[in-house]
Amino acid sequence: MKNLLLVTASIVAFGAAVPAFGADLAAQPVYTKAPPPPSVAAPIYAWSGYYLGMNGGLGTAHNSWDFAGVTPEGSHDAIGGTIGGQIGYRWQSGPVVFGVEGQGNWADFSGSNVSLAFPASTNRTKTDAFGLITGQIGYAFNNVLLYAKGGAAVTSNTYQINSAGALLASSDSARWGGTVGVGVEVGFAPNWSLGVEYDHLFRQEGTVAFTGATGSLGNDRISQDFDILAARINYKFAPMILNY
Repeated sequence: MKNLLLVTASIVAFGAAVPAFGADLAAQPVYTKAPPPPSVAAPIYAWSGYYLGMNGGLGTAHNSWDFAGVTPEGSHDAIGGTIGGQIGYRWQSGPVVFGVEGQGNWADFSGSNVSLAFPASTNRTKTDAFGLITGQIGYAFNNVLLYAKGGAAVTSNTYQINSAGALLASSDSARWGGTVGVGVEVGFAPNWSLGVEYDHLFRQEGTVAFTGATGSLGNDRISQDFDILAARINYKFAPMILNY
């Protein structure tokens, strides 16, 4: 009987202690991991929009003359500087950038050689302007854009035949052809970018007729191709930086 009373008293005491112990546990502070701080969006350059800019650099034109289209007179390089401007529009899909551009440049490419067919004469080629109408496709690494371009090109040329320092004949011609090029452009401010571009201009051969003071001096079949390296600066009419 004594043992039964001890067991019963123990059970009652345990039943009374458990809620109190549970209350003590509930009152203890609960430690949890703090949430991470909100992420700060990195600036992303957006290349879409209209832009206007200037360019300047060096160029060379390789010119080959063939009298009457059959007799080689030799070749020469016309070398000089160029400066001009460009206007265009780009649109961006993810990292891929598409664009169209028009460019017009003043140029001073000039060179000559003594004619192989007529050693008393010197043939000279001058290019004083060129224009490009091109499409572009590129890939953007944030504020760095790599691109290729291609399209139509036109050049303004003067062809001269000289003898003993005197001008015998001259002919002016605007000639159309094609162009391909590559470039890299870096955005350094919300609306500004700097770049470097290389362009190759090529044309089909064309016949140029020469007339001097004494009448016709015949014609030459002249081929030309150009290599141009220029630095560029562009202003885009919308901020280049977006935050995602």
